[in-house]
Amino acid sequence: MFETALEILGGRVAFGAGRIDGLGGDVIALAGPEARVLLVADPGVTAAGLTGRAEAALAARALPCAVFTEVRSDPLASQIDAAAEAARAGGAGIVVGLGGGSALDVAKMAAGVATADKPAAAYALQCDPFSDAVLPVVAVPTTAGTGAEMTQSMVYSLENGAKVWCDAGNLRPRLALLDPALTTGLPAGLTAATGADALVHAMESITSRRTKPQTRTPALEAIRLVRAWLPVALREPDNLEARGAMQLAACLAGLAIDSGGTAVAHALGHALGVLGHVHHGRAVAVSLRAALPGNAAAWPREHATVALAFDLVGADDRALAAALPAAFDGFLREIGLEIGLGDRGLGPEDAERLAAETRKPENQPMLKSNSRALGEAELLELAREILSAD
Repeated sequence: MFETALEILGGRVAFGAGRIDGLGGDVIALAGPEARVLLVADPGVTAAGLTGRAEAALAARALPCAVFTEVRSDPLASQIDAAAEAARAGGAGIVVGLGGGSALDVAKMAAGVATADKPAAAYALQCDPFSDAVLPVVAVPTTAGTGAEMTQSMVYSLENGAKVWCDAGNLRPRLALLDPALTTGLPAGLTAATGADALVHAMESITSRRTKPQTRTPALEAIRLVRAWLPVALREPDNLEARGAMQLAACLAGLAIDSGGTAVAHALGHALGVLGHVHHGRAVAVSLRAALPGNAAAWPREHATVALAFDLVGADDRALAAALPAAFDGFLREIGLEIGLGDRGLGPEDAERLAAETRKPENQPMLKSNSRALGEAELLELAREILSAD
């Protein structure tokens, strides 16, 4: 059922196996038949031949295309500036992002910086800073986790290593093109980590202090989809139904965090990215694993709702919430996510560094959104739990 092409959310999402072949028509609909395109893709996607697939789809409609591939995980502000300059130099009227969350975030930010008079670093920790003259963006994810194709947020790194964010409603992609066939080559480790990212997005969005009524439906459906289909995608990498379900889960979780935000797992996860370059999905998953017992005890009703989406049973909200941490831990282990961070050079001796990094200004909005209030002692306790786990 997930292989059927469809347009959802008022045309904001196009879904279907092979749907990338219609990219040229999508660009024309958004920017006109004379549009010049900047295609932002990460090197791994290019090596896998997917950039060529996108270029062919654009060439089929005679759309000129420049390609920018200088994108790393946790992209640098300087890379965004370089992509923006490529857009200016090529006279781009639209930006297409192809790849994981890093490539999509570079594409989104470059679409704003290309028409602005300030570099990417100037927009760190700002909300809605761009003018209306931004370039439209089409986002084509090749992973199923970040939800960047649906959000107005971008995450990137400054030259000093700080991991920062920017929110801009007019940089939310005009179209998310979900093609499950693009994700079948994703290695098992990345499939698990990106899937865990989508799960954490959904769980944090519905239990944060910023959660809203419109957060609930996409978040709960994302949780159900990840639990049902991520193990299948890992067992059967070429299963398009499983891959499609995971793309929809990531998309829905992206919708959920756009309204409900994230919390302490993302604050800690960003800090782990700075200290040990831990993959974002793995970082937020191991962080939520540590934070979940305290959060569930503090806000049992909200966590009971998540527990029900995990198919747990309990006599009341407190019993359901109390059962959730073990279920979450069990699911992470079922998908083979590595809990210990020794491979990243991090251990219990780094707890104070992790807590201090988590308390930095760029992480404060996420900390303040957390269901359980966290002081310095509580953050240090969480840091120790994360870094001593195995």
